[in-house]
Amino acid sequence: MTRRADGKEKRSRVLDSACEVFAEKGYHAATVADICQRAGANMAAVNYYFSDKSALYVEAWQQSYKQCSRPDPSEVVDSSPEEQLRIYVYSLIKNFSDHDANGQFARLYLMELVNPTGLIHNLWHELIEPRRKVLLGIISKIIGDEVTEETVLFCDMSIVNQCRTLLTVRRSDLEYLLAQPLSVGLIERLADHITTFSLAGIKAVGKGKD
Repeated sequence: MTRRADGKEKRSRVLDSACEVFAEKGYHAATVADICQRAGANMAAVNYYFSDKSALYVEAWQQSYKQCSRPDPSEVVDSSPEEQLRIYVYSLIKNFSDHDANGQFARLYLMELVNPTGLIHNLWHELIEPRRKVLLGIISKIIGDEVTEETVLFCDMSIVNQCRTLLTVRRSDLEYLLAQPLSVGLIERLADHITTFSLAGIKAVGKGKD
């Protein structure tokens, strides 16, 4: 029993270290040696517990995503679609700007965008699709039924890419552009702005289809 517990603990250490190293360096620059040194394990541990580096990378993605908080606007049943959109936008911005578990997944995501591995293509679709359907549903409620599916998808891309700025721009550069530190209050105000801006765009697109 002790040996099994020790093995589980060592596997967990290696996986936690992999999440950190992959988020810091990306898949290609990270090495098994880096990961095992940080975990205090020998290099054979990766092969023993995960088969190889690529399988470890996929599992690191899964773990980071599970640890990332993801408020679900669809659960706010008493809120209007507009309020659900605000909650959704705030959750995205918070995830993209955090430095804890949320930030770790955001950095993994950015590393994959910059230098794709091809390892998590199917996993990414599996992870993101449920959340994406929530946003598409919110947009559909706001825009109405008289628009094409493509229009709803375009709105989805516009909203997500506004939020993604916090991921793709360095924090120091973002604070320079905004002329103030990236505080909790600023994130809330930015979420409100993106929501207001997006709502105006969504409603304008809807009117354009009349």
